[in-house]
Amino acid sequence: MSPTPSTRHLIVSQDLSRLLGNFFDGKPCRVFPAPTGVRLSDSEAVEPDLMVVCNEKQIVMSHIEGPSDLVIEILSTSSIFHDRIRKLNLYLRSRVPEYWLNSPYPSSVEVFLLDGEGYRLDSTFARTDTLASLSFPGLAIDLATVFDFPVEPGEEAAFVREGRPAYGAV
Repeated sequence: MSPTPSTRHLIVSQDLSRLLGNFFDGKPCRVFPAPTGVRLSDSEAVEPDLMVVCNEKQIVMSHIEGPSDLVIEILSTSSIFHDRIRKLNLYLRSRVPEYWLNSPYPSSVEVFLLDGEGYRLDSTFARTDTLASLSFPGLAIDLATVFDFPVEPGEEAAFVREGRPAYGAV
């Protein structure tokens, strides 16, 4: 049995689901949260944390048939390898056009876009950024509203200031 999601995982999932649902309201795309199953092939099925499906023919009573238009996974310590390696490759083989990897800590989102035969990391967004999707024009998400939970002492992200090296003359 998998461990239950952390409260941070649930906050990110709920807030993204609400924001995406509001954006797609009245549009042909629908947002599905876990535990909605997706049948990618006769031998491969997954349950992404969130997904957007724009082809109504894929929506059947018990699951989604085929790859969705956007898949969102929320990382946790127990799923990092699975989401970053196994699922990324599975979504790539299935030709999912856009894949978001969300990390509650440190709060960030990596956006991967299908590019030929592979994924390309298109953008990385921090807690203070606004995520804008290339696949869905007009979709902009203020990540401060998604990562809306307290940061514990010692969890603050360190800012690195790059400059000239302190050693030797250049």
